[in-house]
Amino acid sequence: MTSKQKRAVEHNQSGLAFYDSWQIEKAVDAFAAAVSDDPENPEYHLNLTRAYTRGGDYDQAMAALGGYLQTETEGDVAARYEQLFSTGLDDVESNLIEGMKQLDLDLPQIGKAIQMWLEYRIAIGRRPLRTPKPSLWAGALVYAIVKVNFLEIGRSQIVAVFGISERSLKEKYQEIVETLDLMPADYRYFTGEENPLDKLVEAAQLLEQLDRHFQED
Repeated sequence: MTSKQKRAVEHNQSGLAFYDSWQIEKAVDAFAAAVSDDPENPEYHLNLTRAYTRGGDYDQAMAALGGYLQTETEGDVAARYEQLFSTGLDDVESNLIEGMKQLDLDLPQIGKAIQMWLEYRIAIGRRPLRTPKPSLWAGALVYAIVKVNFLEIGRSQIVAVFGISERSLKEKYQEIVETLDLMPADYRYFTGEENPLDKLVEAAQLLEQLDRHFQED
């Protein structure tokens, strides 16, 4: 291993730590440095793609993904990511659109579910993704949108629409939550006019101001 490759490993490790702690700009810088030092390593390109995606910069994410595809040697993984450039709907997206219509969900919510599926497929990195039952993934994505947006749609309704078991739904939903690090009212997928997280941010800022005032001599 050359000195540049060793340095790339260190940059990549730093990037992963920043990524996990949601320090996205620092993660991007670290992964970009890793790519610069070792441009033939597909892992670094893919991690850069993941960081851009988590930060919502899809143009840069697709550019980084192109770099990844030029270096990836595992054909199955590369083929999965090449599908992201397709303009057509995959089976999961087709299932979730039909199911969300049956549940009377609106277009912005459908759009967020499709966005979530795109981001999930990028966020898993080189982990295998199996979709033998697209309706299961579709149901889990819909359930995630329902939970994030506090919609009054129960698991039983989703299970009935997508023809899946409640246990399988919960398992796939948990995978999505953990991979995307979802939270209630997650800004990435919330469609309401007023996000309750804004009030929490305002309250935290006010508390900080009050504390500074309290600590003043």
